[in-house]
Amino acid sequence: MNIRVTLDGRPVDAVLNDSPAARDLAELLPLTLDLEDFHDTERVADLPRKLNTDGAPEPAAAKAGDIAYYAPWGNLALFYQDGPAPSPDLLVLGHLDVSADQLGQATRITIEAAS
Repeated sequence: MNIRVTLDGRPVDAVLNDSPAARDLAELLPLTLDLEDFHDTERVADLPRKLNTDGAPEPAAAKAGDIAYYAPWGNLALFYQDGPAPSPDLLVLGHLDVSADQLGQATRITIEAAS
């Protein structure tokens, strides 16, 4: 699923996978979210509601550039460093084609459906 993403007003290439949680995120679009740093590894933001995690794929460790969803807190996570070991609570939703520096310093993300 192609999406349009801007980080601090600068466009970046991005794609969502076809998981139920990613499709549910797509239903919330457009979204503009403020980002905060978490553990010097990811930028996080609260979503307006929790996503559907039914039928979630096998856990995978997040890699730099991954868009993920942390189910217990209901937040979006954008990894600018590789994440920890796989966890069933962390669902990878897609990927951003962006440098770790740009993503690690981002304070705002806008996600829109691709036209």
